[in-house]
Amino acid sequence: MTSSINTSMGAREWVMLIVLSVLWGGSFFFVGVAVADLPPLTIVSLRVGLAAITLWCIAFVMGLRPPKSVGVWVAFLGMGLLNNVIPFVLIVWGQTQIASGLASILNAATPIFTVVVAGILLPDERITSLKFAGVVTGFIGVVVMIGLPAIDGGGNLLAQAAIIAATVCYAFAGVYGRRFKTMAINPIIIAAGQVTASALVLIPITLTLDGPLDIAGPRLATWAAIVGLAVFSTAIAYVLYFKILETAGATNLLLVTLLIPVSAILLGSFFLSESLEAVHFVGIGLIALGLSAIDGRIWKRRGRT
Repeated sequence: MTSSINTSMGAREWVMLIVLSVLWGGSFFFVGVAVADLPPLTIVSLRVGLAAITLWCIAFVMGLRPPKSVGVWVAFLGMGLLNNVIPFVLIVWGQTQIASGLASILNAATPIFTVVVAGILLPDERITSLKFAGVVTGFIGVVVMIGLPAIDGGGNLLAQAAIIAATVCYAFAGVYGRRFKTMAINPIIIAAGQVTASALVLIPITLTLDGPLDIAGPRLATWAAIVGLAVFSTAIAYVLYFKILETAGATNLLLVTLLIPVSAILLGSFFLSESLEAVHFVGIGLIALGLSAIDGRIWKRRGRT
């Protein structure tokens, strides 16, 4: 039995969602640095492995202990497969075949699939016309902001299908993860259990395909990027992820994929002196309009006036 959530997010959930978008938006920078020295699967395995160590250290300092129930660890494994292992591998492979701009647009379709999947499987996250219109509007905003040229010459259809399959996995992961609320498990333990299960699956695959890691090979900047990716974009990010999922549900949580491109563009403007063009503001405006429709409160008030 799945307990109900708040379909309209409060200020606390919106702040957590924005912080999460910044943490996940930063992962593109960290991966961009690390990929110069390390193969993709090795990066992914280091990411979840170091994140697991970080989270368990935090858990033990806080007096939290790993659950002993086999059922809980099976749930962690299921979440790890849906939220990390399968989508990470699909996205890593897909991005070797198609442009990153197109991959970002395809990834931003996650809320569309989440609205459908959650609407079918979760009684308290039913699809409404306003919510679906908001998701589509936000997605159009991402396309406008990143640019229509990213779609031109998309190339490998199989790679595009892989990215789409990854977004569907994220949608099912958001729905699957709702079960942890009824288990009354601390979000830090959930995050730690998920990345631990992911590491146990990914590390043997990585050793088989990429071979053992030459620790002395990568540059210091690469190791700094790996630590940033593991600690900030994975460990801390997943604590926020499960906290938002617990209180606001799968549909609201995965709106973060609409905010990630906004975070990436604004970070590039603030720290890399990249120029903001009019089309970026149009895209951000459409995303904001879509998010307001999904939240629904402003539109419901207008309907009553």
